[in-house]
Amino acid sequence: MKLITPIITLCLLLNLSGCSTFTDPKEANWPAARFYSEAKDAAKVGDYDTAIKYYELLEARHPFGKYAQQAQLDIIYAYYKFEEPESAIVAANRFIKLYPRHAYVDYAYYLKGLVHFDLDQGMLARLLPLDRSQRDQSAAVQSYLDFSELVARFPNSQYSKDARQRMIYLRNMLAEYELHVAKFYMKRGAYVAAANRAKTVIESYQRTPAVRKALVILAKAYKIMELNDLSDSTLKVLKLNYPEQIAEVENLVVR
Repeated sequence: MKLITPIITLCLLLNLSGCSTFTDPKEANWPAARFYSEAKDAAKVGDYDTAIKYYELLEARHPFGKYAQQAQLDIIYAYYKFEEPESAIVAANRFIKLYPRHAYVDYAYYLKGLVHFDLDQGMLARLLPLDRSQRDQSAAVQSYLDFSELVARFPNSQYSKDARQRMIYLRNMLAEYELHVAKFYMKRGAYVAAANRAKTVIESYQRTPAVRKALVILAKAYKIMELNDLSDSTLKVLKLNYPEQIAEVENLVVR
């Protein structure tokens, strides 16, 4: 035991230092620039596992200076590509907290949104044509909030244009989700709940494609509940906003 104890103690010290186990003892003496160069080279060829290893070693061995700071930013993307979303989000939040005035902090905000955007894209979603609007929307909501924070803080960022496009997509998808729920309640005769969900689409997701269908559900729910004045008012809104489709709409409401 006396011979083994020092070895165990050394291993514990290395683990506590935050270092990964490295195969080449010479790595312990590498300068910060070497660690960073090795990490970047690995990332360029898609070897994100190795890239993460060197970024982590760089930060552990050389926690101060420009290379450590850049490594903290670059590792966010490496975690994201290596499909470790939780680690990517933690790294992004840490970078934003530590360097709120960094020249590239907008990139950290953007990556946060991107990670949440893809968070629900598991293996099953890649293999099957699943409708994302019918799944849990918590990641989509968080992604929308991340992108809107980026756009609000950095409207001229090079990432803001893409963020805005993704926000439009996410907003449409969130509206479709509320619409699915409204239809679910209609089929089960829960007309008050259906009307409330339809109103959520109309009030919270204006100018999305789901609004027209939500108005139809709302008018129909009111009709079934014999709230004829409210149903007629909703039909007037439909006629005003979708005059070319009013015959189809009226038919859907009365059925």
